[in-house]
Amino acid sequence: MTRLVAGRGPGRPGSPPRPPSRPPSRPALRQTDRLTTERRTVMGEDVQRHEMTTLRELLDEAVAGRGRVAMVTGAIATGKSALLYGLGEHAFGHDALLLAATGSPAESALPLGVLSQLVHGASMTEPDRATAVGLLREGARAHPEDAPAGERADLLVVDALCAVLLELSERRPLLVVVDDLHHADRVSQLCLSHLARRIAYARVMLAFSVPDAHTLGGLHAEMQRRPHYRAIRLGHLSPEEVTRLASGDAGATPERWHALTGGNRLLVDALLEDHRTGDGRGERYAEAVLACLHRAGDDTSRVARALAVLGEAGLVPRLLGENDTVVVRAVQDLTRAGLLDGGRFRDEAARSAVLAGLDEHERVDLYRRAAELAYRDGAPVPVVAGHLLRAGQAAEPWALPVLEEAAARALRQDGVESAIEYLVLALRSCRDERRRARIATVLVRAKWRIDPGTLAGHLAELTEALRRGHLTGGDAVVLAKALLWHGHADDARDVLAHLRRLQELDRDAVAELAVAHAWFRSSCPSFLPHLPELTDEQAGGAAHSLSADRRTESADALVRALTGGPLPETAAAAERILRGSRLDEMSMDTVESALLALTYTGRADLAAPWCDSFITEAVSRRAPSRQARLSAIRAEIGLRRGDPAAAAADAQRALELIPPDSWGVAVGGPLGSLLLAGVAMGRQEEFLPPLTRPVPEAMLETRFGLQYLHGKGRFHLAAGQARQALRDLRLCGELMVEWRLDSAEFIAWRLDAAQALIALDEVREARLLVEEQLARSGGSGRVQGMALRVLAATADKRHRVMLLRQSAELLQQGGDRYELARSLTGLTRAYHAVGEFRRAAVLGRRARALAQECQAGALSRMLPDDSDGAWAGELPGARPPLSDAERRVATLVADGYSNREVAAQLFITVSTVEQHLTRVYRKLSVARRADLPEPLTGEQL
Repeated sequence: MTRLVAGRGPGRPGSPPRPPSRPPSRPALRQTDRLTTERRTVMGEDVQRHEMTTLRELLDEAVAGRGRVAMVTGAIATGKSALLYGLGEHAFGHDALLLAATGSPAESALPLGVLSQLVHGASMTEPDRATAVGLLREGARAHPEDAPAGERADLLVVDALCAVLLELSERRPLLVVVDDLHHADRVSQLCLSHLARRIAYARVMLAFSVPDAHTLGGLHAEMQRRPHYRAIRLGHLSPEEVTRLASGDAGATPERWHALTGGNRLLVDALLEDHRTGDGRGERYAEAVLACLHRAGDDTSRVARALAVLGEAGLVPRLLGENDTVVVRAVQDLTRAGLLDGGRFRDEAARSAVLAGLDEHERVDLYRRAAELAYRDGAPVPVVAGHLLRAGQAAEPWALPVLEEAAARALRQDGVESAIEYLVLALRSCRDERRRARIATVLVRAKWRIDPGTLAGHLAELTEALRRGHLTGGDAVVLAKALLWHGHADDARDVLAHLRRLQELDRDAVAELAVAHAWFRSSCPSFLPHLPELTDEQAGGAAHSLSADRRTESADALVRALTGGPLPETAAAAERILRGSRLDEMSMDTVESALLALTYTGRADLAAPWCDSFITEAVSRRAPSRQARLSAIRAEIGLRRGDPAAAAADAQRALELIPPDSWGVAVGGPLGSLLLAGVAMGRQEEFLPPLTRPVPEAMLETRFGLQYLHGKGRFHLAAGQARQALRDLRLCGELMVEWRLDSAEFIAWRLDAAQALIALDEVREARLLVEEQLARSGGSGRVQGMALRVLAATADKRHRVMLLRQSAELLQQGGDRYELARSLTGLTRAYHAVGEFRRAAVLGRRARALAQECQAGALSRMLPDDSDGAWAGELPGARPPLSDAERRVATLVADGYSNREVAAQLFITVSTVEQHLTRVYRKLSVARRADLPEPLTGEQL
């Protein structure tokens, strides 16, 4: 038995007596109860008014010489401690001696622990205290090895202590308060039971609290038979009481609060406080949940934590290794406390609070055992994997397959984030290098759906796995594409070279290579020579895979659109593919290729609704990477439909969903669209940052580099930098021809290059390029209309009107409103130049309205508004025509040549040069040679 040693602090056995002058003590309530009481004025004085009245009446009777025993029962947080605290306060008005103690699970095995609290916490005279302390010390000398002797010693001490307390009551009324009596040690309970039998006609009141009187066993039965015993049962708040508490608080939801708490006073009070402080995280509610568990006892708390892990009570006994009786009792206690309903937590926030209160070791242990139980019982894979994930370890042999299967299911059901978590844990737990490579490849594919920029950390590991021979052929193709995406062109070639050296290719590798051939042909043609060739038998076998066949068919359609022009059968095949596609795990490349095939065959009108539909699906599937790639395609569609403002918005959205650095080589697509849209809207300065952003060098080995060069070339042309524009456009064209991707509906680079040549006064060469583009238009009305507009700029006034009228008619049918507005603007100016002002006025109004509809600011500024007489004068921005001789002189002077050097080159006199310059200055409204722009024809629109 634990010895009682003198000299300990208050509330401990053997502590020295306090001086008689010390003021009366208060009950030893727990801190959480004290805080709760302080906060719950309304509850204490209103909700418990009847119970407090009963206790006070019992105390009055005890003071009058009729001893009373009160047992306050109720579930957790029904206000038992607050009620006893209020009774203790009331006792001081009767000059009663208050002895208070609190039972605790931590001290339930400490003999005489509660009695020691009662003695040391009371204000006694020195002789009384000395007597009581002596008895406590004597009780501590019992021998635990000799049970009968220990019981006899306990009875002697109990009888003597009861005599001391009864003697005290003769001089002064005595109130003994014990909170949580069920946690008191056996000897203290024996003494209080002994005392209860002897106070029927003494000035003593005993007031106890327990959650349920049955927890006291025989002690309760003993007390219950006494005529001076009273039972007081406390309950939770009713819905009406919760509503009354919340009255006056705007936005309060008392009905919901009652449903979440079952009326638990502590929980309701915490919800109300969180509401008043605006704490959306519910910190006080979480603290109140943990306080309830602390007061419930160890067994109940352990069951609550197990329930939080499992979600329901069925497996709790096996998880904890407890018998069903203990768990059933704990579940009943938690249900009475308002935390559970039907064996589950009433509120997910309560469950989260319990889980947050787990220490690291207990969390890992509970979730690990929960995963094993679920696996042994054949629970669904996501349930088992969820437990493993929360345990943070997967060391068992069965765990890795479970995580891999859970990841595969999550990817099929759009749970990409969950799939990534499963795969990260699997990768961290796997020790087999070959299997690690397979898991890492799946992880790369999953992360690609959210942000391709997060793949970089895995590429080095996969490359090393390939070098060691642990990466399969199919996974190696995925690695090559990922490396290329991030601009590691040389590493991608090494991976493809490794594939070429393999003697045999497995079925997955053959299927991936069949798709890869078409994908590289349309996106990265320079890499085709590095891909392993497939035999006819292998290619035929790959076609039997429906998924691989659809991906190959879609990529082939894009190849035909880029190489063969706008063929009707290509558009039909693309639509058929889109009708049977959804954005599942492997279909993004399929959808992307089919949408681009429709767009590059001149059917942007058909591609637009399909693209919008897939963007909606990508949003619902929470796949930002796919949203971004589809938005980039939507930008290309917008440009071909003549809506530069929408194209700019889509391109910007694509670059926001995926940061530019994460786009890798594919960044050329949205950047190119953004530059083209900026030029069309006349807002070049606003879109200058995309032009100055660093891009991967490997981008120029891809289709995306062509789009970037096109946008960059047109941007320089609009900024008056014709030579730089021509360099960009010629490089774009050379690559398109070399790769045999020279589709005019993809990029009509010859037309933009021709405009740069016109700006440089190389009209003949410009005409040749336009005529070549017309011959290669492939029947595209849109491209033919654009080409005729540029051709008009190389023709004389007599033929210009006819060419621009034909251009407008073709573009009217093609559906490109911006290009139509450009042709109408050119036609307006052509009519004006030949003196047909009425036609110019009528057509100019239409051109201006269309330009404003497209938000094409540059075009709008070239045309006057509809004010009276505006069309009779000179058009905004129109320059008086320069003669051929004047244009040649102006071009050389603008390039920095002196008058004498110009005369030498053109074989004319210096005086003639000066005469030409004088007329040039007058026509262009400039005062000096430094102000000369690059010579233009006036028709570059």
